[in-house]
Amino acid sequence: MPERADQLLFSYGTLGHADVQLDTFGRLLEGEDDVLPGYTVDYAEIEDHRVVDLSGLAVHPIVRATGNPRDKVVGKVLHLTIDELDAADEYEVQLYRRVSVVLASGREAWVYVSV
Repeated sequence: MPERADQLLFSYGTLGHADVQLDTFGRLLEGEDDVLPGYTVDYAEIEDHRVVDLSGLAVHPIVRATGNPRDKVVGKVLHLTIDELDAADEYEVQLYRRVSVVLASGREAWVYVSV
């Protein structure tokens, strides 16, 4: 019996790219558009050559909390298994940490934010 994809992950960057998903999870993930309120997007230079080679980008978006409900980040909610969530943790570099948030849709999801 396959593991259920019952973990929600809000993606606003490279985890939404097909090449990154295929390499990291071995499949393309299902997802829906959503919004992360109270956050804004910054950018960080990535020094991990594996991540840069896979994503094709040396600079990745990274979100940080502002506390201002008018700030928002547009992205997608991806459906992952718990093992795939662990794989996402391995993909993300040390500039990011995973936290639980409530999205504009009211759904609770994981998101990678600035350390």
